[in-house]
Amino acid sequence: MLQKLAGMALLLGALTFMVSSVSWAAKTHQEEAVEHTKEAIEHGKAGHADVLVKHAETALKHAEAAQKEKASPHLTESITHLKGAVDSGKKGDAPGGTKHAEEALMHLGAK
Repeated sequence: MLQKLAGMALLLGALTFMVSSVSWAAKTHQEEAVEHTKEAIEHGKAGHADVLVKHAETALKHAEAAQKEKASPHLTESITHLKGAVDSGKKGDAPGGTKHAEEALMHLGAK
């Protein structure tokens, strides 16, 4: 009886893990943009302008894809600021890039 109960618990745990991991894999473009924008901000605050650029460029691609799926004034504004973050970062201006990324994040979070 105890073996059956342990087996059922193991099976239930495995099913829960598999179902929850499926939801992790299905991020939207907007969620990806938010994630990379946060990374850009973190690296910008650390003075890593080059890494800020990489994350801002990735965030920009996802924000543009999200805009194609469902146009929104907030996405448009976030795209503008992500482009500003990329431009500032390419000039070595980590604080300026960070400020743009923070503005972009504010708009990405708005619905």
